[in-house]
Amino acid sequence: MKTNIQEGIILIPDFSGFTEFVFSTKLYTGEYIVRQLLSTLIDVNDQYFKISEIEGDAILFYRYDKKPSYQNISAMLLKMRSAFNKKIDELTKSLGTAIDLSLKFIVHYGTFSQYKIGNFRKLYGKTIVEAHQLLKNGFAEHPSYALFSNSFLESTRKREVHPKNEQLYLPEVGVIHYFENMNQPVF
Repeated sequence: MKTNIQEGIILIPDFSGFTEFVFSTKLYTGEYIVRQLLSTLIDVNDQYFKISEIEGDAILFYRYDKKPSYQNISAMLLKMRSAFNKKIDELTKSLGTAIDLSLKFIVHYGTFSQYKIGNFRKLYGKTIVEAHQLLKNGFAEHPSYALFSNSFLESTRKREVHPKNEQLYLPEVGVIHYFENMNQPVF
């Protein structure tokens, strides 16, 4: 049996406030808003990451990469968040309704495999499970953040200097950066 095991980055953008949003928004309106927001994240990605799955309010992105760049990923997250917030503003104005959603990101690194079932490609491995577990953390103090796991930071540390303004260092998990304090990239 041939397996496709490689090292890579797992990126999961996830909406904070999604459950409350679903329960407080009409079905058609909510589906339209979520579709627009997910499409925005996919468009901004510009095929840098491949999509494994879209589930509700989250996208499971991945990229095989033996030398990931902290700077490139940070810039991508800021770009995604900016586009997401801009789309929320546009939708709020055009629909005349408040949209109380924010964006959080999980950035993880490790070894995983991929298999195919019919027309679907699925990722498999401990790294995938760990990334999903990081989504359900109780560490974040604010809803809009990026959690860079220790494994991702270690994969980039030898080549890049990380910012010193790390907001919340969690020795067992990684670092949480709150978007309000991250430097804005120049595009």
